[in-house]
Amino acid sequence: MNRRTFLKTTAAGIGAALLPTFSLARSADGFFELTAEKGQARLYGKDGGLSDLWLYNGRLPGPEIRVKRGERVKVRFLNKLDEATSVHWHGIRIDNAMDGVAGLTQPAVKPGESFDYDFVVPDAGTYWYHAHTMSWNQVPRGLAGPLIVEENEPVFDPASDITLMLNDWRLNEDGTLETASFGARHDFSHAGRLGNWLTINGASMPDISLQQDRWHRIRLINSSASRVLDIAPSRFGAKVIALDGQSFDEARDIVGTLQLSPAQRMDLVMRPETAEDIAFETMTGQPFQFATFKVSEASAPDLPFTMPAANTLPEPDLAAARKVPLNMAGGAMMGMRALMEEKSEDEIRQMMDNGMFWAFNGKPGMDDTPLFSAKNGESIVIESRNDTSFAHAMHLHGHHFRVLERNGKKLEHPDWRDTFTTQPRETVKIAFVTDNPGKWLIHCHMLGHAASGMMTWFEVA
Repeated sequence: MNRRTFLKTTAAGIGAALLPTFSLARSADGFFELTAEKGQARLYGKDGGLSDLWLYNGRLPGPEIRVKRGERVKVRFLNKLDEATSVHWHGIRIDNAMDGVAGLTQPAVKPGESFDYDFVVPDAGTYWYHAHTMSWNQVPRGLAGPLIVEENEPVFDPASDITLMLNDWRLNEDGTLETASFGARHDFSHAGRLGNWLTINGASMPDISLQQDRWHRIRLINSSASRVLDIAPSRFGAKVIALDGQSFDEARDIVGTLQLSPAQRMDLVMRPETAEDIAFETMTGQPFQFATFKVSEASAPDLPFTMPAANTLPEPDLAAARKVPLNMAGGAMMGMRALMEEKSEDEIRQMMDNGMFWAFNGKPGMDDTPLFSAKNGESIVIESRNDTSFAHAMHLHGHHFRVLERNGKKLEHPDWRDTFTTQPRETVKIAFVTDNPGKWLIHCHMLGHAASGMMTWFEVA
């Protein structure tokens, strides 16, 4: 598909903005009800066939859960699929038993069974939830939804606070989801499962309604299995105010592009000055428009813009921090060479026969030994080195960290993140405080990479 064909087949028939403005219905005992079930949707606009998907509450994306900072969230999850699953609440500094990692923090929820998630959200920001059992298979079928934690005092008018879940799909010629290649060894050992189609909130080329001379917050969530999206906010008049749910001190003009890797979030502010259409593009490769901001005249006076208050996160003590290496090796394109210093050719061949193509510190996949064990309140610096030929989106569960350095150079903005991107041959240094007891996962959010070796864990006493 080229851009001209894309616009021709999707621009017609797509109406107003398709945004997740719904909320979960509460049951009598105060629980949100969330069900994983089979369903269908058209991913390739009105001209595409119906794709067989796995959905939360029959929606694509799953229903938006919107709560206030400090609020208690109670979700009764029911599994109506034919295989076990679980729900991970991505980016939330959550109680460990509620983190949703099957085999580490809870048993997987079997077909026909349920699990009650009950936790408090300590931080305002843009987060999301997704399946965390065989994620490489379940998330790209549709099991994901937004989780928005609002500030205690409203910063934006609700109509101007817009959530956009960006997703990359691999479609057949008839526009339906291609499923035969799920778990393909080529995808696992290369860049991951990359698609040929982009949607926003499950729709192709949607119109996103904005109003002239009004401030809008645009919450971007990359829920793709592997696709890194390059966004240039200045091209459509936006500034960045938060990454991975953590607000800055002030709005930031970005020169060039900002990467939005799988699982990462980016909060933007926009105030269109004219009632004209604005192209929303990804800059990965050549500029590619995949939505349109439709700007109309304002229907009410604008609220003044104020920055959302930053969350209070524990600052690591760098002088006293313990250093932990995280060396990434493996994959195709000569990536296995980095393992040959530690493993024989027979060991590497056996590893690949077992579907393992990646390793952390020479170890493919998880076992009973943690990457490290820490005291509650200890400062940790993870020094990662990417000895592979591919980018990776590294996610840390239960904590946020500051990104301090890249290739030995200190960053101008050591932002708080829960997922960082590392490029081939790059070193990245992050720091955080282990203030959340339990067993926590560290893994690549290119989901096929995690399934084939790029996954480990640490424990906090």
